[in-house]
Amino acid sequence: MPAAPPVLFVSDHVDGSVHVLTVPDGAVVGRLTGRHLSEHAGFLALPGGRVACVDDRRGELLVLDPFAEQLIERTVPVAVPAEHLACDPSGRRLAVTTGLGENMEPWSDLLTVLDLDTGEAARVRTRVGEPGVTVLGGSDPLVVLRHREPGALAVHRFADLLAAPPGCPSVTPHALLPLPDDGHGDAQAPGSEHVFAATSKGVHRARRNGDALTAETVIPWGSPARGWYLRLDTRRQALWTTLRGGDPNPLCWPEWTNQAWHHDLETGRTLLTDLGPGLVFRLALARRHTAFTRVHPDGDELVLLGADTTVRRSPLPAMDGAPRLGGTPWEGVQRRAVAASPGSDWVAVTRGGHGEVHIVDAGTGDEVTRLRLTTPLHHGGHLTLRGCDDGADGDPVGR
Repeated sequence: MPAAPPVLFVSDHVDGSVHVLTVPDGAVVGRLTGRHLSEHAGFLALPGGRVACVDDRRGELLVLDPFAEQLIERTVPVAVPAEHLACDPSGRRLAVTTGLGENMEPWSDLLTVLDLDTGEAARVRTRVGEPGVTVLGGSDPLVVLRHREPGALAVHRFADLLAAPPGCPSVTPHALLPLPDDGHGDAQAPGSEHVFAATSKGVHRARRNGDALTAETVIPWGSPARGWYLRLDTRRQALWTTLRGGDPNPLCWPEWTNQAWHHDLETGRTLLTDLGPGLVFRLALARRHTAFTRVHPDGDELVLLGADTTVRRSPLPAMDGAPRLGGTPWEGVQRRAVAASPGSDWVAVTRGGHGEVHIVDAGTGDEVTRLRLTTPLHHGGHLTLRGCDDGADGDPVGR
């Protein structure tokens, strides 16, 4: 029997819908309405091709299985607005942090932890902010929160949090490891029990040591720019991000510099590849390529970086409502989301405001088909691409 085709989840978090389609043909697997998923917390890959995500309006974590008869496997109440989402390497124990939502300042200190096997869940109070999160596994899992101002990695025993009494009690970290105040970006390498946090100084790494963390040498950026996003490459055990440089004023976004940053965790080697000026946001990992989208007033493009460091650039059609000269790339504009699966060569890119998704063959850079949805995909929407056994769950942080 041939393997099931990969499945693309397309979320329009403003419209409140989720389309689930096979790739590349676009056959409909399912659709959810009235579901406003947290774009910032993103999709978390779970074993078996499943994903977890958070409905920010209903205050629920959803576990979705596109390869089962029922798309929604389960729902669990969680605190919102969801900021970051992560699980332990088994995919059983999850943590959800809260952030700003539609507010100017951080205001929520709530953290939700849950066990998918037992159905248990608990909410506790930690620290107001926008904490990143990773969950280390084993017989005694740890929840590691990455705080800012003051910066720290705060370590909590998962069992202690899950056993907290009702009423959202305040909890004290079991251990603390100092960080600079400007941390943004988290990753975990399950095999080595390392956690990583991006700051302006580089990637801070720490290894589990019992119920605490031991700091190790900081991985330098090797550039005057810095990364704001970290992603584990499950194909070759490496870290990826985009280094953004130039004047940080959002009005200067067309002149921002962008470099793909790739650090091999086994060899310690770091490679930098120029991507061009403009707005480069998140990235996606296909079987043999790493995909980036670049938005610029002179024209948008999909940038495909091969394993042999070759770069292929494919133009993308313009978006109505795209970021313009003299404006910012964040407020009231359309953007692009990108998705791929480490088990396939397909790459999906949205055309925000148009309700379109370009399906591209990473091997050739050619658009194979264009899916047209019933919602405009405000702000570019959000995507994830899953195969049943594609190994994406080797990265236990929501993207």
